[in-house]
Amino acid sequence: MQFLRKAWYMAGWADEIGEAGLARRVAGRPTFLYRLADGSIAALLDRCPHRFAPLSKGTRDGDRVVCGYHGLAFTPDGHCAHNPFAARIPAGSDIPAFAVAERDGIAWVWGDEPSTSDPALIPDFGFIPDTAHSRTVRGYTLMQANYEYGTDNLLDLSHIEFVHKGTFAGQGVIFAGQHSVTVEADTLHSNWWMPDIAPPSVAYGIFPPDAKVDHWLDMRWNAPASMRLHVGVAPHGAPREAGFEVPQAHILTPADEHSTHYFWSTTRFNDLDDAGVDAMLKALFGEAFDLEDKPMIEAAYDNVRGRDFWQEKPLSLGIDQGGTRARRILEKMRAQERATG
Repeated sequence: MQFLRKAWYMAGWADEIGEAGLARRVAGRPTFLYRLADGSIAALLDRCPHRFAPLSKGTRDGDRVVCGYHGLAFTPDGHCAHNPFAARIPAGSDIPAFAVAERDGIAWVWGDEPSTSDPALIPDFGFIPDTAHSRTVRGYTLMQANYEYGTDNLLDLSHIEFVHKGTFAGQGVIFAGQHSVTVEADTLHSNWWMPDIAPPSVAYGIFPPDAKVDHWLDMRWNAPASMRLHVGVAPHGAPREAGFEVPQAHILTPADEHSTHYFWSTTRFNDLDDAGVDAMLKALFGEAFDLEDKPMIEAAYDNVRGRDFWQEKPLSLGIDQGGTRARRILEKMRAQERATG
């Protein structure tokens, strides 16, 4: 499978990359991320060129990584700097190093040559780091399905009425809503607007049960699969600022063609020091993603694994056009990369 090259992929939460580093397959590449003495992050192909052992199973010598199999040592730029068996460094011993950017508590890895990387292309997730007025709970799960099927799920939030009955519980709000999809340059917006409804579950305890509110679910997508969801509720007819909004991150990184890293976060602006709220949110989102979303997506993908999506003639219901248009945008971007080499 061809993955988009000129794009940033989330490799992990920045605080996952501690002293031992982090081994993770990103867009088909085994990748080892580790921190240098100055606190910055380096990323190398997690494969020694000698007998292909993972460097993540080796040791550190300062900013060098030493292969745990036969002792070759590599600098952060992928240069083989030490051969324990001879003074000469064998030809062809250098390994690929990847461009890394740490932003908003996320470690991003560039999919192409480091010289082509552009940090300006990293989507904004500035709400994720904790502040004096906000608290973010984060999570991760590995999904055994192609990442575009996860994108389909997130850009078509009508599924909450059926899949999430045990957690987010749609209560029919989607059926009272209006769905729209717009594209601005390479950013796609798949939004739901639900005016004049009873308070949805996210607003319980904030609005009285007999209140009338306006509810929105605004999803922003950037290639390859970085999504920000704004969940909001306001008194009916009032400006959005009169209510509240919960920003969430839903970022999918293909491990390979058939598996996906799913990173999520949710930010709140109340009960900031309440560990019980943290635990409740982690349990709620864990149940929603691990026990509701993931089994459905994996089962659906298993029905078409290895087949071309369009040749399977997927039925369109209208409300699924967000995922459809994202797929078309990705196809166009990949075709452009193939054409330019």
